[in-house]
Amino acid sequence: MIYFQKSDIKNPHIKPNVTVNLKLKMILLIGILIIAIVLVIGAFMNYFISDMLETQMGDRALGVAESIAHIPELANAFEDDDPGAIIGPIIAPIQEMTGAEFIVIGNTEEIRYAHPIADKVGEKMVGEDNERALVRGESYISKAIGSLGSSLRAKVPIYLDENIVGVVSVGFLADDIQTIIHNYNSQLWIVLLLIAGVAVIGAIIIASYIKKVLYGLEPEEITHLLFQKETILQSTHEGIIALNQNGMITMINSAAQHLLFDKQIASDYYVGKKIQEVSPIEHLSEFLNDVNGLSDKEIVIGNNIVFINTVPIYFEQLFIGTVSTFRNKTEIESLTKELTRVKQYANALRAQTHEFSNKLHMILGLLQLGKKKEVIDYIQKESNLQKNWIRILIRKVADPLISGILLGKLNQANESGVDLVIHQDSILENQLSEKKSEVLLTTIGNLIDNAMDAVKKNPSSNRKISIFFTDIGDDIIFEIEDSGEGITEELAQKIFEQGFTSKEGANRGFGLAMTKQLIAEVNGALYLEEGELGGACFVVSIPKNPREGTESNA
Repeated sequence: MIYFQKSDIKNPHIKPNVTVNLKLKMILLIGILIIAIVLVIGAFMNYFISDMLETQMGDRALGVAESIAHIPELANAFEDDDPGAIIGPIIAPIQEMTGAEFIVIGNTEEIRYAHPIADKVGEKMVGEDNERALVRGESYISKAIGSLGSSLRAKVPIYLDENIVGVVSVGFLADDIQTIIHNYNSQLWIVLLLIAGVAVIGAIIIASYIKKVLYGLEPEEITHLLFQKETILQSTHEGIIALNQNGMITMINSAAQHLLFDKQIASDYYVGKKIQEVSPIEHLSEFLNDVNGLSDKEIVIGNNIVFINTVPIYFEQLFIGTVSTFRNKTEIESLTKELTRVKQYANALRAQTHEFSNKLHMILGLLQLGKKKEVIDYIQKESNLQKNWIRILIRKVADPLISGILLGKLNQANESGVDLVIHQDSILENQLSEKKSEVLLTTIGNLIDNAMDAVKKNPSSNRKISIFFTDIGDDIIFEIEDSGEGITEELAQKIFEQGFTSKEGANRGFGLAMTKQLIAEVNGALYLEEGELGGACFVVSIPKNPREGTESNA
């Protein structure tokens, strides 16, 4: 199992090559963004409030002016000899009540009949913006400089008997309007600055939280770790697949994809899906989700035998998923075959050395006894036997490696007291491909070793093994028969299963299963038949290569 804490994620040896760390960078970027937004909003609101207040003040002045223009007493006063005496008392309370800076009444000649400053009554109106009201009869708002200064004012004509007799001018000084606008804008900017301050504090909190979520890593570190992880993951020869606690695939490398699915589909297709949804392999999800872990569990995936190792992962004592690795046993078996072949050669050499040593001691004894004739006869007999074996194998077997292993097994059997016989009609003239030669070497070695084990318990007179091989037809045939106890029908159904064995001891039950798999890889077959010697008879059938058959026929 794998346990790790938050502190384990931080690597003090990886230092980001940056002058500004992520936290400060986020605070600066978010702060600049907030300030920019506040400035834009402030500028817009400043314009909006200024325009809105001016419009409201103008509409207010226009409303007051229109109301005054429709006062009958005001219009009738223009027929009086002294209109100002009548109009002044009417206008004064209205100006005070409405809060207007000034209300000026003038006739068609722009002579004032009412003004906030009494000394200006009787004088001509200034601003030169009365023409539209007095001539065209329009009601409107204008900006002009009057006797009190720059102002925003409304102009409305006064009618008497449908004739224009004067004009009403109601206004507010520009300075007063700007003061009001400034007061509103000051409050607005104070609120916006408070919002900006709160937002900056929020940016600091957010940056701190994100930094914490990233375990203090900088973006450059995360990028480096991601690249490093992907490089290691995809370059690893073993298949690797990671599942979360819900059984969903969170990571898979190309080796695992090829081994499990053997499909040319992007790995992103599998990420986020449950393993049982994308893989039809029985019990695979159980193995991959095992919270207790697995070690070198063998399962069959397609035509491959695969070792699975599953490791559960716990974060802060909480189970968060598993990581599983896959190793193709075929690759391991390639090394096993090489080691087996070396072992077979070593055993054959050891047998020959041991046998030769025994024979030398026998010759030495005969010489010490003065039995020269017996010594000569014995040497000739052994020489003829060895020459006969070698001659038969050289003449009948074209592949030197096959000849070598058969000769080694003959010597090994002779040393072990086993009567191993190669049928006189055996022949193997075709040159084998490297793959088929390797398969036959492993197969012959395993089957002869099994045969020797099977006859060990027999009396010395009944330890027999017979070998026959031929390539006369379309296939290469090997028959290896022994005089052992044989194999029952019940066991015959299981002997080719991985891990099944009738022998004692650990690490057994792989030889026949591996042999059958290797033979299947070259489109061959391995059969079990009843033998004439009373024991088991294994038949190996491997098709010839078309090229080999053509060359042979030629």
